[in-house]
Amino acid sequence: MNPSHTITSAPEQPSAPGAGQPHLFLTLRCDKPLEPGARVCLERVDEVTIGRADSFSIGRREDGGAMRLRIGIPDPRMSSSHARLQKVLGAWVVGDAGSKNGTWVDGTRVTSTPLNDGALLEIGHTFLLYRTALPANGPGILDGRELHPAADGLATLSPVFRSQLDRVELVARARIPVLLLGETGTGKELIARAVHELSGRTGPFLAVNCGALPETLVESELFGYRKGAFSGAYEDRPGLVRSSDKGTLLLDEIGSLPLPAQAALLRVLQEEEVVPVGATRPLRVNLRVVAATHEDLGVLASQELFRADLLARLSGFTLDLPPVRERREDVGLFLTSLLRKLAGTAAQRVTFTPAAARALLLYRWPLNVREMEKCLSSALVFARDGRIDLEHLPADVRTQRKQTPAALGGSSSPGPLEEPGHGYAELVALLSEHCGNVTAVARALGKRRTQVQRWLRRMQIDALSFRR
Repeated sequence: MNPSHTITSAPEQPSAPGAGQPHLFLTLRCDKPLEPGARVCLERVDEVTIGRADSFSIGRREDGGAMRLRIGIPDPRMSSSHARLQKVLGAWVVGDAGSKNGTWVDGTRVTSTPLNDGALLEIGHTFLLYRTALPANGPGILDGRELHPAADGLATLSPVFRSQLDRVELVARARIPVLLLGETGTGKELIARAVHELSGRTGPFLAVNCGALPETLVESELFGYRKGAFSGAYEDRPGLVRSSDKGTLLLDEIGSLPLPAQAALLRVLQEEEVVPVGATRPLRVNLRVVAATHEDLGVLASQELFRADLLARLSGFTLDLPPVRERREDVGLFLTSLLRKLAGTAAQRVTFTPAAARALLLYRWPLNVREMEKCLSSALVFARDGRIDLEHLPADVRTQRKQTPAALGGSSSPGPLEEPGHGYAELVALLSEHCGNVTAVARALGKRRTQVQRWLRRMQIDALSFRR
């Protein structure tokens, strides 16, 4: 721990299954965007004071039976006592403490206002995110400097996503196939590379986009071919499966794989052998397959567009990667990682104006991290002095309309399944009835599968544990 960076840690915070607690996240400092941020669970806390300090620090004290936190941030544009969060009748309210530069919530200056889920607080040139109910797992106070991910792509401040990534690290050391679900740009290939890195396998990591392979060449590209197997086959080719021997093969957009190739892939997974095009004898292979898709393979299987037996083989372990709009706690980590990737050592000199930072943090990011990388890449070109302003951002980010907490991944008014007790019990009952089949549960509820997955993440329910 940096000696100038002081945190009074809280003990582990156990919570009942499905229960959630309010959290506050230090997301981004405009003048120090490479700082990793922090997470503070507000369970059993009654008041939080935020103000300027010589170094980042979080202290706690009891005063007349009330638990009070003091968050100090080295932001010269903060007042020494800038803003105060208080619990009033079970809800959290933020109020300005007579600061010079004011306190802002979702881009609007406020004197005092209740906090909705997903509210973005702007205090000086520092941004914090408030979440109403997240699992209180791990330490009550988590300093981002204490994040030491086992591989790239496994860093998170989200307690919900952290529990899933912990399982990724365990599964990586086994040989079972991994199925990665999620929208385009959520980092499926990054997770696949992390699985390979942690697996200890000595072979290479190879990635192929199944949707980009011409249908007539899919089998020869994947499984190889013998010389003379077809016109133009002038020499033996091993194919991607054999080239991944002792390594890991990522099959991205697996839903686009033609049915004949699916049958051949099933044999590879079942028998650990491959028959090249034009060959008569199978060849042994030892590889780890990671499949990825943004499609619902269960729906494709019900439409006989994807083999159900192959889906069962591929989904030894399934990870559904949430979109950026549902991981707003980690936007600061995304920005840090992308700045280091795009600017290298020059990233130390990059700063943001409050207007630019506010736009980045409130934007919905429909194309996820991939869109964020493109946005920052162009912004760094236009910001010649290293200070990124609103005018350096793409028009879609600059001109966004103010979005509601629900649109940003929060919840302005919880539906019946978002109530901790009732919703948890109903989901557990349906998962038990349908043996962990999320598609079947969604159909029974009349909801989209992605909505049910969102509830499962919030309540930390593992659908796989209900499979029989």
